[in-house]
Amino acid sequence: MTKTILRALAGETLPTPPIWMMRQAGRYLPEYKATRAEAGDFLSLCYNPDLATEVTLQPIRRFGFDAAILFADILLLPQALGADLWFVTGEGPRLSTITGPEGLTKLKGIDDIHETLSPIYQTVRNLSGALPAETTLIGFAGAPWTVATYMIAGQGTPDQGPAHALKAEDRATFEALIDLLTASTIEYLSKQIEAGAEVVKIFDSWAGSLKGEDFSKYALEPAREITAALKARHPGIPVIAFPREAGEGYIGFHAATGADCVAVDNSVDAEWVAEHVQPDGCVQGNLASRHMVTGGDALVSEVRRIRQALSKGPHIFNLGHGITPDADPDNVTLMIETLRETQK
Repeated sequence: MTKTILRALAGETLPTPPIWMMRQAGRYLPEYKATRAEAGDFLSLCYNPDLATEVTLQPIRRFGFDAAILFADILLLPQALGADLWFVTGEGPRLSTITGPEGLTKLKGIDDIHETLSPIYQTVRNLSGALPAETTLIGFAGAPWTVATYMIAGQGTPDQGPAHALKAEDRATFEALIDLLTASTIEYLSKQIEAGAEVVKIFDSWAGSLKGEDFSKYALEPAREITAALKARHPGIPVIAFPREAGEGYIGFHAATGADCVAVDNSVDAEWVAEHVQPDGCVQGNLASRHMVTGGDALVSEVRRIRQALSKGPHIFNLGHGITPDADPDNVTLMIETLRETQK
């Protein structure tokens, strides 16, 4: 039988939606913390295929999710392009910055990324052979806009201000960076598919800060280009797009990009998604991550509400964003049990 997530991505409405969880391998799990300590640091964990395979498998063993998502990071691609990348404990990633055309000249060509990224492809191959037969393997990359915001600012920012400033002041450099990231993302995801990824997801975590024509040009259009290129090379490969906090921009995103599924965050109601987004295809989401911390009756009622609201069309259950380090694994179990309970 075809895997449940692949069935949902193909447009099938299932009585119980399949489930996985963004950042499901991570700091809320004690077994992850032990493996991370063995690796020494975050980047060493990402680039060690054996340990990256292990942390990807941990939540599958513990919870029985319907999909595993490759353990990696969206900033490995800019590192492969030649950006300096390091992580500051308790603060997150830092990169060398691109503030003008001279920054672009320091980057490598697209054909040169695979040597750096080869351990990631090995992790995918490992997982393809190690996952249970019913579990779908998801590969991923960051969307060009979101990755560009980090490359321009050198770190995460609350409003992506440096990227917006470069876009306004030096459009040529900004667009050259977006084009480079779009082309290299196609190559990166294509290699993941060749290694065994059955689905790929494009994470545009900061899409919501793009408005109007900018949203169309720098969130929607790169997603369309990436999706079209991957489907031309790998016919039938399903693509999930996640333009987080897109709001009204979620409407029509399936058709405009060719994505098989649009993931939605929890700033929009599931009932609104059912009316405005789900008619175009599979949707993924959208339980607020805070429920993985607080649990209880509110978690149960929200899972039931979202399941019911999206029950008339293809749906993959997930959080509206990644699970946080302060989450309680018992609440993840409660979420899954509630979702899979016999509907009354």
